[in-house]
Amino acid sequence: MAWTDLPGIGTILDLLCPPRCVFCHDDVETPARGEAVACDTCVARLSRDVPRCTACGEPLPASGGCLRCRGRRPVWDGLAVLAPYADDVRDAVLRAKRPAGEGVAAGLASLLVRKHRAVFDGWRIDTVVPVPMHWLRRVSRGTSAAHEIARGVAAGLGLPCRRAVRRTRNTRMQNELPFEDRHANLHGAFRPAARLAGSRVLLVDDVTTTGSTLAGCREVLVEAGATAVYAAVVARADRAATIDSES
Repeated sequence: MAWTDLPGIGTILDLLCPPRCVFCHDDVETPARGEAVACDTCVARLSRDVPRCTACGEPLPASGGCLRCRGRRPVWDGLAVLAPYADDVRDAVLRAKRPAGEGVAAGLASLLVRKHRAVFDGWRIDTVVPVPMHWLRRVSRGTSAAHEIARGVAAGLGLPCRRAVRRTRNTRMQNELPFEDRHANLHGAFRPAARLAGSRVLLVDDVTTTGSTLAGCREVLVEAGATAVYAAVVARADRAATIDSES
């Protein structure tokens, strides 16, 4: 038993050093075991979103029914999104990408699990896999937000986190390219790094826009033996989606 598990120690530590929200640093109540420290205000503003298709992540029209999925099969078996890539969520994602941003990444992972736990349970996932970052870029940045978020999601779901995909080329940043060039930029950029025979995989990234990165990783995971590949992202960069500021 660790000394921090002794009866009363947690209460004493909370009195001396109250837990603080990983996003705004305000004092908060002690979180539930396994959850990152986040205040109610930050949970609400970072989890706020429009209704989305659980297959492709596209915002649903008022009439219901996903227009993108109509008549064609989505690339993934399912996609869970925390919120759109804008305002406070964009700021949090950018903080998670910086050195010492692991706490913010863990907080975002905790919100993702909290919001979609029932969906994840329904998908019957076996393992969580992060979208990989090339080693040169990881050395340059000092961290990988996708990997840290995937670790947090795996911990929240009680599942293993495996680096089952390897990035073999240091490709140009997707956000530097026109939408029509992003798929070609990633051609041949990923390779399997582990066998996943019969596994149901949850692929995790920080942000998706066109879905090219997730699609490229999915192909590799299927090649490695995965029978189902779901995806989860903190943010989706919607080209035409708005949220009523009063809702």
